[in-house]
Amino acid sequence: MPKTDFNRHVGIRVVGRHADGVTVECALRPELLNFSGILHGGVTATLADVAVGQALAHHLKRPTTTVELKINYVLPVTSRKVRARSHFLHIGKTLCVARVDVFDDQKNLAAVALVTYMILPQPRK
Repeated sequence: MPKTDFNRHVGIRVVGRHADGVTVECALRPELLNFSGILHGGVTATLADVAVGQALAHHLKRPTTTVELKINYVLPVTSRKVRARSHFLHIGKTLCVARVDVFDDQKNLAAVALVTYMILPQPRK
């Protein structure tokens, strides 16, 4: 996974690749929890975003950027780890749409996201 300081800071890593996406994982730490001791929703959304971005980086090897991210939170995450698995729904010339399922470490569905990415032109050399 191309490392960014932000991904490293949050502790996100790719733990699996499949034909239509990737699986990323993050260990819960106190600084990632909200005041109720539950994984902060922003971290969950970040996992979904990274799962699609990393899948596209591996699949297309072109620059991309998030256009839209819609997430439904299903279950509060209090486990030790959280995983997000992306699945491409559409890859066109300029846009990619993917679904991301987020699970706690007991494989309970915690969130579902629909993420749209723009596929950017290759930078000129």
